[in-house]
Amino acid sequence: MIPRYSRPEMVSIWSPETKFRIWFEIEAHACDAQAALGVIPKANAEAVWKAKDATFDVARIDEIEAVTKHDVIAFLTHLAEIVGSDQARFVHQGMTSSDVLDTTLNVQLARASDLLLAGMDRVLAALKKRAFEHKMDVRIGRSHGIHAEPVTMGLTFARFHAEMARGRERLVRAREEIATGAISGAVGTFANIDPSVEEHVCAQMGLVPEPVSTQVIPRDRHAMFFATLGVIAASIENVAIEIRHMQRTEVLEAEEFFSPGQKGSSAMPHKRNPVLTENLTGLSRLVRSAVTPALENVALWHERDISHSSVERAIGPDATITLDFALNRLAGVIEKLLVYPENMQRNLDRLGGLVHSQRVLLALTQKGVSREDAYRLVQRNAMRVWEAGADFRTELKADAEVRAALSEAEIDEKFDMGYHTKHVDTIFARVFGES
Repeated sequence: MIPRYSRPEMVSIWSPETKFRIWFEIEAHACDAQAALGVIPKANAEAVWKAKDATFDVARIDEIEAVTKHDVIAFLTHLAEIVGSDQARFVHQGMTSSDVLDTTLNVQLARASDLLLAGMDRVLAALKKRAFEHKMDVRIGRSHGIHAEPVTMGLTFARFHAEMARGRERLVRAREEIATGAISGAVGTFANIDPSVEEHVCAQMGLVPEPVSTQVIPRDRHAMFFATLGVIAASIENVAIEIRHMQRTEVLEAEEFFSPGQKGSSAMPHKRNPVLTENLTGLSRLVRSAVTPALENVALWHERDISHSSVERAIGPDATITLDFALNRLAGVIEKLLVYPENMQRNLDRLGGLVHSQRVLLALTQKGVSREDAYRLVQRNAMRVWEAGADFRTELKADAEVRAALSEAEIDEKFDMGYHTKHVDTIFARVFGES
């Protein structure tokens, strides 16, 4: 991923230096386990650890790979240059390249998950804070983009908090599922390496042994992982779209923070555009683009092919780096979001009270009017508001058929805004577990 959409903490997980460091640790821990079994001399295992503080020369490894056309062999050759050919002759004993590559990938994905979980925690904290801040600030709810009935801004934030909390739970499970390692040798039979070596390496690397591998770790795990990232990205876009709609000029119930010196347009100096949430919409698409290739990686030939390899070299870094950036950008947007209760009230009032039409409909049915007739009476008056800009309450009071069922006081009571917020506390308790 390009630096513009990257945070250094996540980028470092995918750097060549980090990758080769993990490769070294896997090989060194495997040597320790082999020495404990008496398969290799203990002195040779100890000698490998002399490279613990070494800086692996990425350029040198690339130079060797240009000849060998094999990245793991190139690394092992460079490792032997550091610790000595004789001392390193037992490195990679009984192992295959996928043991190193697959186990390393899962270490990286697990570490990436930890950063993503931290990003989600920041988003959740921001959403919770804003939810309670605007718990009872009433705004118009919309269905099909059209004014429906009142909600509160707090409920909007609470809804997104619940969605992100579900995403966090999924990511925890996805991290658990991806955190496996395999040191099982060619075609995964342990013919040339004892299963205890795998157990030792996995324990040292923060993984659990893959119950059954072929020559690779099964890719349904990775498909699940990237699918989870895709769902989280979709939730990010869900929040971003709502903010973009709220920032529209004719709505303007909230907008992104506009910093001093910021410019919205090269041509129109008045513009304040929702550029951050538009950016988040695009970044979410990038993350989701990894899902289908990850699913297609599940089906491999027999015990192993490498059709998945090129895909994962791209989507592993790109999807996690992009999502990490997006989560932290979203958190910043929510933390600084400008909310305008006065504009929310203005929008509530735009349709002359039509948002209370359902209450009037239900009140008429309670008075013995059939639902069909009640609907006709309410809609008849509502259409005059739509078409002539009339006041809904005034029209209802002037309608003889409505007045035959409802008194003026009963009509007035149906326009009480507090009716729509009476269960906000109940919803908040469900989302946040607070009374």
